[in-house]
Amino acid sequence: MSCLRDSISQMDPSLQELIEAIENASTLTLLILSAWHLARVLAVRIVEEALTERAQHPTHWPNCPKCGKRLHSKGFVGRQITSVIGIIRWKRRVGRCPYGCKIGQIAPLDNDLGLLPHQRTSVELQRLGCLLAIFVPFETVAVLLNCLVSVRVSSTAVWHWVQGAGGKAIDRLNRQLAELAAGQLPQKESLDEAIGVLPLLMGADGVMVPFRPEGGKGRTVWREVKVAVLARLGRRSKSNEPQLHQRRLVAVLGDIDVLRPRLWLEALRQGVLTAPQVVWLSDGGVGFWSLYAACFAAYAIGILDFYHAVQNLWKGAKAWLDGRSRKARLWFASARHRLRHGETDIVLNDIAVALKLDGLPETARKALKNLYEYLDTHQYHIQYQRFKELGLPIGSGMVESACKWLIQQRFKGVGMRWSETGFNHLLHLRLAWVNGRFDGLFPLEDSPNC
Repeated sequence: MSCLRDSISQMDPSLQELIEAIENASTLTLLILSAWHLARVLAVRIVEEALTERAQHPTHWPNCPKCGKRLHSKGFVGRQITSVIGIIRWKRRVGRCPYGCKIGQIAPLDNDLGLLPHQRTSVELQRLGCLLAIFVPFETVAVLLNCLVSVRVSSTAVWHWVQGAGGKAIDRLNRQLAELAAGQLPQKESLDEAIGVLPLLMGADGVMVPFRPEGGKGRTVWREVKVAVLARLGRRSKSNEPQLHQRRLVAVLGDIDVLRPRLWLEALRQGVLTAPQVVWLSDGGVGFWSLYAACFAAYAIGILDFYHAVQNLWKGAKAWLDGRSRKARLWFASARHRLRHGETDIVLNDIAVALKLDGLPETARKALKNLYEYLDTHQYHIQYQRFKELGLPIGSGMVESACKWLIQQRFKGVGMRWSETGFNHLLHLRLAWVNGRFDGLFPLEDSPNC
């Protein structure tokens, strides 16, 4: 027997069975698992011993919050907390008001340890549960926690953890929005010098999410979530392919007016006022371009997603020349090529000429008129040849991928329907993770519940 195992056995003979399991392990896997089981038991013993020692220290009793009299000790009372190493049990002094004020039991050691009166799980376990809940359903989180750290919790407990942490994230955001509305600009996020000189790329899109109807019964209600992404646009050293740095997401269950201050707040954090170049890239949604005009037109180049523009070209060609005809396909291919290579005026002229044709069906005339107004409105946003020469993207793939990761992968699973409250708390937790602000919701070094 090694010196370490011999010392452990002599220190606590009750651990002999666990030590023998290590010695008798026939495979590396069994050896590791046996050692891990022993380590967890030892960790619990060490923590409980440390807590017992602290409980013996002199206690400074506060005054009663109601009558102001100094509290009196009523002896030691047990407490337990479920943690990542298992269930920890200890006893600490509790006090009550000498005049019987109804304030409950007061345990100064609990306060020193950062524990709430009715807290049953430790912060690091809640953090791990919330981290898993970002990616998988709550029921799966409960199973994974049991597999990973041999701790049994219910899916309902995980749900409560997510609500608590998500609520903190929402409160933090609301404070920051209130400060911004009062004229206090947020602090810019620190950037490496090499990333700080890159263009700031922004875009937005919407994605539908299934919600439960009011009252919880009935058909699914689909509501749109607005998603925006901000990132620094770089290039891979070998392939020269676009590469995004410092990606940050903004999302909200609401309309453009609700998204606007959140996006502006994040844009200020990401240096929209000081970036060497700012680019706005989105599809033709009127709301998103009104947001661009209101907030970013003075700072950013606006780019209409090329593939969205092409879709509208095809709608016009199909209505005008019959989408099944070769003539329609040829005109569409030519217009698409001209649009891509900076000949927008020729495309608009072709549409204008077509609108003057005699005998043009009303449905075709309406489709071509909508196409002309659409392209004419976005003339400055469809200069794709110039954009490519500047090294800028012309497709909004980064926004679509953000919608898929942030929303679809987690909120649109089979059979999922959300309440507005449950959705918002988990959404803000996912946003905190992707934006690098998750750990701020679980401060482990100072007071865990601050």
